[in-house]
Order: sequence, then C-alpha cells, then structure tokens
Amino acid sequence: MFTVIVAAAKEFSLLKAESPAPKIEQTPLGWPPLELEEASQPITEPKSEVPSFTVSASVYFPEPAQTDDTPYITADGSRINKRNPGKHRWIAVSRDLHSRWGGNINYGDSLWVTGISDQLDGLYVVRDVMNRRMRKRIDILVGKHDEVMGFWKNVQIAKLD
Repeated sequence: MFTVIVAAAKEFSLLKAESPAPKIEQTPLGWPPLELEEASQPITEPKSEVPSFTVSASVYFPEPAQTDDTPYITADGSRINKRNPGKHRWIAVSRDLHSRWGGNINYGDSLWVTGISDQLDGLYVVRDVMNRRMRKRIDILVGKHDEVMGFWKNVQIAKLD
C-alpha cells in the first residue's frame, strides 16, 4: 500500500525537489509596504474647489448635562466609546447646517475642520446635531479626561465627498 502511494506521489510530482511552475523573482517587502506607506500619509488639506463655511466651534462631553438622557448614543444612532470618546473623531453640527433643517450636511458626511489647533484640526464625521438655539456652529466630541476645552471663532469647515 505504501509503495502505491509513493508511486502516485512521484507520478504527480509531489515528491520532486523542484516544482514545474516557472520561477518568480521575489523581493522582500519593507515595513510598512510602499503602497500602504503612501496611502497612510496624512491629508494636509481638502481639494481647493470644495466650498467651505465659517462657523464657531466648541467641544462637548458625552454626559447628560451636555447632551440628552442617552449621552452615549448620537442622533444618528451611533454608539460612543465610553472609555475614549475622542477616538471617533465625530462632531455635532447646528441644525441650520444639517439637511433635515434646510442645510446641506447629512449624518455620515466627512468634514475637514481647520482653524482650531493642531490637535483638533482635521477630518471628522457628522454623527450628531446640537440644540436648536445654536447657529453656524460645530461641537467636537471629546472625553472628559482629554483636557480639551475652548470656544473658537472663524473655524473653516469643508464637506468632503
């Protein structure tokens, strides 16, 4: 029985040292691979033809005093990480900016934010809306222990496709 298996393996080239497949020259990849390295470069600014808006900005914590009675659930139903809310890079927009109330920004839209600080400028996703008394304003979600506070005027936001 063993000899039959060995004979079949030799017949189908399973025991041969070299494969009949053509040789392919392989070069080792560095870490990170060049394709990933190029893709991971930070985006420095949005395209110039993207319209921008001037708003004021502030930060908010996911707590009932600053939100509603469900502070870890955003208006679009997303759940906020309780241990590190700021990792999401989510924002709330005032209702006048949101499409539901006549604006042109929707839940899930990506916004490029500049004019705050090196730490807070960058790409955010719209997940929440603010109280109806706010106008032309965004609120950046941060954690209570992130030690980020402030109110900024003349902040530029640009909706990215």
